[in-house]
Amino acid sequence: MLKKTFFQMHWFLGITAGLILSLMGVTGAIYSYDQQILKLINPESYTVQAENTRKLSPAELYQHFHIHDPALKINSITVAASPTASSVVNIVKKGDKHGLNLMVNPYTAEKLPEIKGQEFFKFIKNLHRTLTVGPVGKQITGACTLILIFFALSGLYLRWPKVHTWKQWLSFKPQLQGRNFIWNLHAVAGTWVFVFYIVIASTGLTWSYSWWKNGMYTLMGVEKPLENKKNESARDPAEKHTEHGSAPTQHTQRSDHAGNAVISDSIAAKKPREDRTEKSDALSPVEIHRALNQTWLGFNAQMGREYSTLTLNLPKKDDGKVEVSFVDVIPQHERARNKAVYNYQSAHIEKMELYADKKLNEKVMSSILPVHRGSFFGPLYQFFAMLSALSMPLFFVTGWMLYLKRRKQKQLTLVAKQKGLMSEVDPDATPWLITYATQTGVSEQLAWGTASSLQEAQQSVTVKPIQKLTLSDLQKFEKVLFIASTYGTGEAPDLASSFSKNIMSQSLDLSHLKFAVLALGSMDYPETFCFFGHYLHRWLEENQATALFETIEVDNSNAKAIQLWNEKLATVSQLKLKSSNIEHTFDQWTLTQRTLLNPNSLGAPAFNLELQAQHEAQWQAGDIAIVQPGNSLERIQVFLDQHQIDADAHVDSLNQSIQHALWNKNLASDIESVTNLDLLVNQLPDLPIREYSIASIPTQQVLRLVVRQKMDNSGELGLGSGWLTHHTQLRDKIHLRIRTNPNFHLIDDNRPIICIGNGTGIAGLLSLMSARIRQGYTENWLIFGERQQAHDFFYKETIQAWQNTAMLKRCDLAFSRDQAEKIYVHHKLREQADELKSWIEQGAVIYVCGSIQGMASDVDATLIEILGADVVDQLRHDGRYRRDVY
Repeated sequence: MLKKTFFQMHWFLGITAGLILSLMGVTGAIYSYDQQILKLINPESYTVQAENTRKLSPAELYQHFHIHDPALKINSITVAASPTASSVVNIVKKGDKHGLNLMVNPYTAEKLPEIKGQEFFKFIKNLHRTLTVGPVGKQITGACTLILIFFALSGLYLRWPKVHTWKQWLSFKPQLQGRNFIWNLHAVAGTWVFVFYIVIASTGLTWSYSWWKNGMYTLMGVEKPLENKKNESARDPAEKHTEHGSAPTQHTQRSDHAGNAVISDSIAAKKPREDRTEKSDALSPVEIHRALNQTWLGFNAQMGREYSTLTLNLPKKDDGKVEVSFVDVIPQHERARNKAVYNYQSAHIEKMELYADKKLNEKVMSSILPVHRGSFFGPLYQFFAMLSALSMPLFFVTGWMLYLKRRKQKQLTLVAKQKGLMSEVDPDATPWLITYATQTGVSEQLAWGTASSLQEAQQSVTVKPIQKLTLSDLQKFEKVLFIASTYGTGEAPDLASSFSKNIMSQSLDLSHLKFAVLALGSMDYPETFCFFGHYLHRWLEENQATALFETIEVDNSNAKAIQLWNEKLATVSQLKLKSSNIEHTFDQWTLTQRTLLNPNSLGAPAFNLELQAQHEAQWQAGDIAIVQPGNSLERIQVFLDQHQIDADAHVDSLNQSIQHALWNKNLASDIESVTNLDLLVNQLPDLPIREYSIASIPTQQVLRLVVRQKMDNSGELGLGSGWLTHHTQLRDKIHLRIRTNPNFHLIDDNRPIICIGNGTGIAGLLSLMSARIRQGYTENWLIFGERQQAHDFFYKETIQAWQNTAMLKRCDLAFSRDQAEKIYVHHKLREQADELKSWIEQGAVIYVCGSIQGMASDVDATLIEILGADVVDQLRHDGRYRRDVY
């Protein structure tokens, strides 16, 4: 439930706050390289022609502007070490606490062209932080940044632990299509940018909320600096100098200057010194010039370090101190400034604070902007941080696409359910009741197909599963169609057992009733072929019901038999009915992995198969993969040689060679003529399909099957197992489609589940438990059996990982050949009888997957022994006892 809640919040916030975050991401990416871009487009402002004379000192620059532009109020002066880098004079600008930078020629003090693009980046910064709407926008961007942290954490939580290798976590799959491609792009890209988004959001919030900023200082163990708004204008310009000043270089600045007495005299000549009052600490221009000159000479002589830029803040008080900041030749980032205080009266450095000497936590808290934009961690990290910010619209767009596809699918499902209600009904027509007895969903599919045909013919139709059929229904309706599967070794489907036991055990008067039965089965079990359908037919006739026509048998969803059903119905009803059939179109899947699961086992080899679709594929835990097997090239060649046919002979109707046309044909069928290849191909029916429980869920990006090799009486590999485990090769195409299996679907709540199975039955149980774990439900109990633990513990690492992470609460294993007395899963179930009762009392749902002969029947008998027949019947009726057995 927690995971489901997180998912709902994740997509809802994504389609709402995603647009703002996209805007913030793009603007943040642009602003993160503002310095580099400004220097690139303003070379005439940042660089000058190097001259053979020395650069003007800060005192000389101050003297120049005091004489030629006395109205300017100077905050600080920055001189760069590089001979081609301009100097910076920061002046007071109303409304801007950082002041305004004047780029000047360091040799002549001539003002350089104004920096172009500053207003653009100011707008980008404003858009990024406040959406240009002031405090309201600041609150919106702050809230969206908090949501970004939720996105990152919830996205990781929702994805965990779907896959178990770094390659699967971090690899894009461009071969995917449709929704699977969009989800893969969304999830994998989200994993890549996770760390960047956490860092960006955590630091960005320091500008939005003071409580967050204070919390950051507390978390990092750094004392928060005292706010001094009065001195802010004097302190901040030095930061702006580093942002928009000269780039660091390998050159150094030395203190070998002359002519300063002349400068001082010129200031005095221009403007005689004004005596200061006792109440004022302000310095006269001559005193400021002297302070700058002595600081420049003394600090350069004493500091003993090279630097790329050095900034002197103009002194505001007559305390003999000047604040100095300088940047190392190769700084860690653009705001890695060293700070010092120089006492020009005593001619010594009173305080030196080197950035490199700070602890990591102090560096982080004093460099929030570089951490935010990524330059704190180096240029490579900054580049990827910029790409991560630029990718925010990707998540907004893909999130919307996934939402719209999910919404469209729900709408299509609703339309399909309501389709019958939209048909016009002939008021004089006698209503039909169609009831189906299904184990794996085929009967249900045919029931709804038949209902659709009748409804389009303006007939009133009611469709019911046989377990919900009542005596009242049999008395009310005059025409009833039964579509019934035979399961296992001749039994009724699980959900039909209550009808068989409670209704068919009675003698009724059904003389008013006309019926027809469509019986589904498999000739692989000739002794019990369509047994339940025939049993149902006999019972109806014994109770005076009248058959519309004889029971129609369907072998493995044979299309001709189903078409006969449609024709018979059309004849007796005198209605024009559309064809109702089972979909036999197969999709193209690629076999990407085949691994032997049980080397050296006493049993037949069992394989883990992984397939990937060439299309958008969806299924649920518990669904079935239907595979169209094929013939090996050797078998096809034997057939061609037997009938003296050239392998390259062309089949006109299929526009392919006869060798390719025969790949899925039953070559053991009787044929009348081989003179015409088109006729030959049409005579041969397709090979029977094979069904396998799916062992994975869609979010694992592969469709996994567990297939054990079977041998026929002649010693040849079985049709399906031979095709999948031997005849096909990796990267070959597999013809496969997915059939929904609602009777084995996972419950959608957090009730406990008990998964019982043996051998390759682990497949269906794996998909169920994978889905449960994805939902965050931990009340899971696995009872699994095989031959030897050393060789037959299928998916051991996965199961043990679930145990270690407490996602699998109980696990009981029965390896029959590891001791003298054979132990099977029903023995483990009997050993845990009290625990079983406890779980059932808590609402547990039982899932059984594996062989019906032996395991499933023994488990069923043991459940009846422990719980009682009535309880087991009620569990089956309530959907709390579900089986996928074969």
